[in-house]
Amino acid sequence: MSDRTERSDPAEILLVEDNPGDVRLTQEAFKDGRIQNTLHVVTDGVEALDFLYRRGDYEDAPRPDLVLLDLNLPRKNGDAVLEEIRNDDELRRIPVIVLTSSTAHDDIVQSYDLCANAYLTKPVDPDEFISTIQTLERFWLSVVRLPSDEE
Repeated sequence: MSDRTERSDPAEILLVEDNPGDVRLTQEAFKDGRIQNTLHVVTDGVEALDFLYRRGDYEDAPRPDLVLLDLNLPRKNGDAVLEEIRNDDELRRIPVIVLTSSTAHDDIVQSYDLCANAYLTKPVDPDEFISTIQTLERFWLSVVRLPSDEE
């Protein structure tokens, strides 16, 4: 992973989201915020793991600096993806932010039990959604110090 306090190269962000509207709003947030980081999008849990493990179509995928993970995904849900990430020595240091529409207490508890770095409920209002994404990006990629690949 990259140390954003010392490197000026764009961060690699993996968005795992099956809702095209939320994908579009996230892309808009990056564009409106003039966020120079690279956003990669996959639409289900199986694709997310293929991207992370660089399998199949994702053989040349970069290692993400941050994962934005929806919980309600086709083929493999977000909890299963998060659990696999946290159980893998090569992937477990990647910050994973659960970004979901669920406000269920059990989902929040489960995500933190699986060591999510944060749990955010997607705002319904598009402007609030965009603002949330921009705030998340600034915090995780500008304020927080992430371990480098060597650490």
